[in-house]
Order: sequence, then structure tokens, then C-alpha cells
Amino acid sequence: MQNMLACVKETTDFLKQHDLIVPRVGVVLGTGLNALVEQIKIQESFAYTELPHFPDSTVEFHEGRLIFGTIGKVSIVAMQGRFHYYEGYSMQQVTFPIRIMKELGIAYLLLSNAAGGLNPNFKKGDLVIIDDHINLMPDSPLRGIGDEFGNRFTDMSQPYDRQLQILLKEAFEKENVKLKKGIYVSVMGPNLETRAEYRWLRNIGADMVGMSTVPEVIVANQLGIACAAVSVITDECDPDNLKPVNIAEIIEVAGNADKKLSKIFYNTVIALE
Repeated sequence: MQNMLACVKETTDFLKQHDLIVPRVGVVLGTGLNALVEQIKIQESFAYTELPHFPDSTVEFHEGRLIFGTIGKVSIVAMQGRFHYYEGYSMQQVTFPIRIMKELGIAYLLLSNAAGGLNPNFKKGDLVIIDDHINLMPDSPLRGIGDEFGNRFTDMSQPYDRQLQILLKEAFEKENVKLKKGIYVSVMGPNLETRAEYRWLRNIGADMVGMSTVPEVIVANQLGIACAAVSVITDECDPDNLKPVNIAEIIEVAGNADKKLSKIFYNTVIALE
């Protein structure tokens, strides 16, 4: 990208021209996860292609919209679809929207994703709070970024905010959804893993695997944004009983879990009033 500070300023200036509400909470909706949008009283919506310096999502099941509005009394900005390193974008491009959200005013960030279940106790359709992560991506979103956004040597000893995790736990209980927590490992993609790779990922401590979220969490921590994340388990990665993955089935499983996750995020946002 061009000079990051200049790009962030140009994009935020463009958005502020539209007299938008100042968002308190940011939300990133992952693969097949859109139901929360129905709970937002929308003030304004922008296609990513309308926004200066925003990449365009190339994933067909991502809507590619930045939505401003309210849930209850809480002002939010939501990404309906994210960017991925595997699409060919740099890590700075992948995480650019998080920097924009911070400049617009968010203090909290909720993220969601679709993930493969490595833990044998995780089944298709389960919702899992990410308790910690393992980063196996080949680049960092902080590489080449100076201290103008915060300490480039960002501390990651507690990447997921404990208070937000408590609010998520309470939202799980309110919706009678069984609470599960796990370690998320991020890989580059877009190819899926071999049986040997699934065994290795499980052996190093991962409970689920995906191709997103971690770069956004790293940037959120650099910027001082409290964040939390939930994975939808869309396929079971048992190396001894592995079947070819059907992407359409993954989207279907995510869609079926979407309403539960939407209610959990809704209740979590409301708790931040």
C-alpha cells in the first residue's frame, strides 16, 4: 500500500463526509455469517468498491459491504465479509479495515469465522470461543509499519479480551448454547490440509484451523482495541476418517449456525450499552 497513515486518513475522511454515527463496536462477519445484519438498524452501507484504498472481496460468498448502524442503543460498524491473505492481498490490506474502524472510534471488536474442527469433541455446527491462537501465516500485518499506530512490538500475551469473553459466555448461556473454547490456528490457504498436517496441527495444540482472524486480532491489539472471536465449526478434520471437503456444505453448515451466532453477538453488543 501507499503510506499507511495517508491511506487511513483519506478513507476516514471520505466516510466522515457522510455524517455517520461514531461507532463504538466493530464486527467482522466471516464466511457464510450474515444474520446479524438483520438485527442492525442500518444508517448507511457502502460497497467495499466505493471506499478509497479498500480491497474488493474476491470470495463469492462474502457480501463485501461496510455497514453503519445501531443494535439497541449501541452504535456499530460491521464488515459483511473480510479480506484474506490467500486472495493475494498483503497483510496490510487484509487488516486495513481494522485501522479504519479504530480511527472512526471503535473500542470493541467482535470477529467470527468458519473453521475446521481438529478437536474430536468439536462437531459440525458448534460455536467455539477463541481462547488463544497459533499464528502460522507467513507474514505479519505489522511488518513495515512503524510506531505511528502503536508499539510495533505488540504484546500478545492476552490477545482476546477477558471481559468480552465473559460477555460472550453469558450470551451463550442466555441462548442455551453449549459453551466451548479452543485454540485457533491460522494458516495461509487457500488449499486445505493433508492428513499429516491435521495431525501435526492437533499435536501442537490447535483445536480448530482457519485462514483468517489472527491478522485482524494482531492489529486490534496494536491499536488497543478489546477484541473477542467465535469460530463456527464447519467440518471435522479427523485425519483417520478424512473425506474430501465440499465448500457448498461448509457454507450450508455456517448458515445453519448463523442465527445462533447472530443472537450471541446481538446479546454481547447489547451488554456493552
